[in-house]
Amino acid sequence: MSIYLLEVGTEELPYKFIPQAIEQLNNTFTNFLNENKVNFSQIKVYATPRRLALVIDGLDPKTADEEKIIKGPIASAAFDENGNLTRAGEGFAAKNNLSKTDLYVQDNYVYAKVLTKGKSISELLKDNVPSLFMKLQGAHFMRWGYNNEKFSRPIKWIVSLLDDQEVKIKIIDKESTRYTRGHRFASQNILINTPDEYLNALRKEYVIADQNERKEIIIQKAKEAAATIGAEPYYTEDLLEEVTFITEYPIPTICEFDPEYLNIPEEVTVTVMAVHQRYFALYKNGKLTNKFITMTNYIGNEFENIKAGNLRVIKARLDDAVFFFKEDTKKPLCEYVENLKGVTFQKGMGSMYDKTQRLIHISKAIAADLGIESTNIERCAFLCKADLTTNLVFEFTELQGFIGADYAKVSGENEKVAQGIKEHYYPLNAESETAVGIEGQIVGIADKLDTVCAVFAAGKKPTGSSDPLGVRRAALGVIKTIIDAKLKIDIDKYIKLTLELLPVQKDCAQEVNEFFVQRMIILLNDKYNKNILEACAAKNPLTDITDYLKRVQTVKSMDYPQLLENANRVIRILKDSTVTEINTDLFVENAEKELYNAIINVSETDNYDEYLAKLDGMNPEVSKFFDDVLVMDKDEKIKNNRIALLTLLKKKYDHLTDFSKI
Repeated sequence: MSIYLLEVGTEELPYKFIPQAIEQLNNTFTNFLNENKVNFSQIKVYATPRRLALVIDGLDPKTADEEKIIKGPIASAAFDENGNLTRAGEGFAAKNNLSKTDLYVQDNYVYAKVLTKGKSISELLKDNVPSLFMKLQGAHFMRWGYNNEKFSRPIKWIVSLLDDQEVKIKIIDKESTRYTRGHRFASQNILINTPDEYLNALRKEYVIADQNERKEIIIQKAKEAAATIGAEPYYTEDLLEEVTFITEYPIPTICEFDPEYLNIPEEVTVTVMAVHQRYFALYKNGKLTNKFITMTNYIGNEFENIKAGNLRVIKARLDDAVFFFKEDTKKPLCEYVENLKGVTFQKGMGSMYDKTQRLIHISKAIAADLGIESTNIERCAFLCKADLTTNLVFEFTELQGFIGADYAKVSGENEKVAQGIKEHYYPLNAESETAVGIEGQIVGIADKLDTVCAVFAAGKKPTGSSDPLGVRRAALGVIKTIIDAKLKIDIDKYIKLTLELLPVQKDCAQEVNEFFVQRMIILLNDKYNKNILEACAAKNPLTDITDYLKRVQTVKSMDYPQLLENANRVIRILKDSTVTEINTDLFVENAEKELYNAIINVSETDNYDEYLAKLDGMNPEVSKFFDDVLVMDKDEKIKNNRIALLTLLKKKYDHLTDFSKI
């Protein structure tokens, strides 16, 4: 078995492109090897800011020989009466590089067995690696020199080795060699004899090529550095990923800024450090400190210039934040609401001020249905978008909601209102928390409903993986909020209300309903069987999502084979029947009367475990009915009466789920 190494060195790559390139390289080479029926044990892709590399282990030395049977012309057209090849026969043979002796006749047609010899893996890689690598796609690709081909950044070197032998290739304007390059401040001429040497050879020259190892080193070193001053580092997955892909040899350095900057909202300071400067904020005893860690890509010992440079940069950013904060808080948050008239929500859907008025209307209606006093909820809806017109949010857009909450407190607003302004954006992503306060929950649901309905009404519903307006995330946010808070809200009702309030009228309520239901099934599919989720969704789940979830949990634990058999038998008999009126005087058999009495004694309830037991308890009456009664009686009235009886029974089944889908 062989091992192949490909490394393409470049100028510094954009960090957002690197994760895409890792996935694309893995998929491209996996598909290529599978299509060519080349056995391999694994593919590993490594990436730093200056290189993309892959190592393919367990490669067969060559592709397998392949025998194909090729069908030719009709025998009478390929051979003459003397058994010699005609022009058609000669053409078929020549086309496939065959002689007359290679041909045989079967079912009156000419056939031939053609053996295609396998290629050496070295030859296969040499012929295909350049084109496979150039399949990589990303934003803002560029040309350099006199080349017509594009790539993310200029290619500086290439290593291509199969075991201890070079596989000579050329990508754009660079030919492969055995030499790679270390860290920018280390050796730039490192000989690689075999792929097995690759990771350790780079490590000796201050390059941690494995991005997963590099990420763990960043976390470990950040914690160790923070511990020297009794602090803990703050980081998100986004920050970790970015730092991982802008460093080859991460070294932490602790810097500090003037503690005066801690007087501005904490979210601003942390965002400046994490999002804008890629710093790790440091907390001590749960409080933000005026110190931070910058993860350098440096292998020297002199860090004073690095510290000074970082301090200059963060001071300028924080000075901007202080200025904006002071300017913004010269007037109360409520005075910014009027400015929303100049901010477009979506084309054709009015301004953010118009959206705010809709949120007030929807939030008030939801609060009324829940029996909740709505003063704080309406105030939260009125102010929730006001910070969009402030200087600080204009500069740091990712702080919308957080700044609104801080400005609400400065303006003397109710604490619950301020919390709701921040939380109405929750959940911020698939893993984040949902709103805790009822103000944030209700206004957040109203906001997300308005966004989803506006997109559908404008004819811009998401297609494929594209979702530029974030409606999938918004729909999931509504569902997660309702489930986490156990709210009894008729989302179907509020979809219709929201569509009525929009400036563009379009009858798409059913389409929006189906979109929400599919999002919910996808969300819950990790915990529950999809068939059960779809079966319970037969009865509109959006009228009460918490009730839907209770039914799903009950059906998941159901183990009643006789009930399932009886329910499906009823469903098969009824099909599309619409007869519902029952006349007890038309009952002929005792089994009809007994089943009717059993059915009317089962009251529909939301205690679904108890309800399931009652459905199962009817099995003797249902079975007896099918044993003793012919549903399709010759007498039309008796037949319809029996169908109506089964329709009533099916209604009882449907209260829990659609048994035909389980």
